Amino acid sequence: MTNPSRAGGKGRNSYFAVSRSHRYSILFALPLLIGYEALAALLAQPGKGELRNGADAILRAAFTAVAGVHGSAIFMAVIVLVGVGLVVRDIRATGDRPRPRVFIGMLAESTALAGIFGIVIGLTTAKLLGSLHTLAIAQGPLANTSWSTRLMLSLGAGLYEELFFRVLLVTALAAGARVVLGLGPKGAGIIAAIVGAFIFSAFHYIGPYGDPLQLQSFVFRMLSGLAFSALYLTRGFGITAWTHALYDAFLLLT
Repeated sequence: MTNPSRAGGKGRNSYFAVSRSHRYSILFALPLLIGYEALAALLAQPGKGELRNGADAILRAAFTAVAGVHGSAIFMAVIVLVGVGLVVRDIRATGDRPRPRVFIGMLAESTALAGIFGIVIGLTTAKLLGSLHTLAIAQGPLANTSWSTRLMLSLGAGLYEELFFRVLLVTALAAGARVVLGLGPKGAGIIAAIVGAFIFSAFHYIGPYGDPLQLQSFVFRMLSGLAFSALYLTRGFGITAWTHALYDAFLLLT
């Protein structure tokens, strides 16, 4: 999760700087966590378990492999404690308590970006491959799920896919590129964004709820991954998570 530069002056206190800070970014993502977990619990069918976003399932499985039956609870505790710790540390360091108008601006920005991303990425994919009508994302098993299930998965995608693919994966790939290839921060970031976008796209075709593999949708998702990586690096986790959630909601619910 990124933090704004601590250079003084108006830049430090501008909307674009403070909205990237932990005290805003993490708190802004909190409704996604609450909404996703609430819908997952409500939609769970007795004896059949819960349908979860794939990135969430991978992270929970990693904790379960280490901690056994308590892995899922420990995972949630880690998410909450790390988030609270970062917010409290940021507030203490800056002496600035979150202001509602900044969150309103962040929601407006995320909504606008979700619409822009959907149009630009869709048209770019169509320009490259000459087909726009094949870009429906709700394919395969997901095509027959309820709107509430799709909404739950959209919220989970915004939260957990950004946590897994941007915060963890892209960061790790960039660090690896610097160490193994000897690249500078900019070059390592470009390599990490491209490789991460490829993995992000491929991820959507794996497992029982994966979509049928098609070139158009693969390119569409890879371009989406590149866009979200760039957004994460420039605008932080919270806005990227909400943009992704709204972007997916638009694609899955239409």
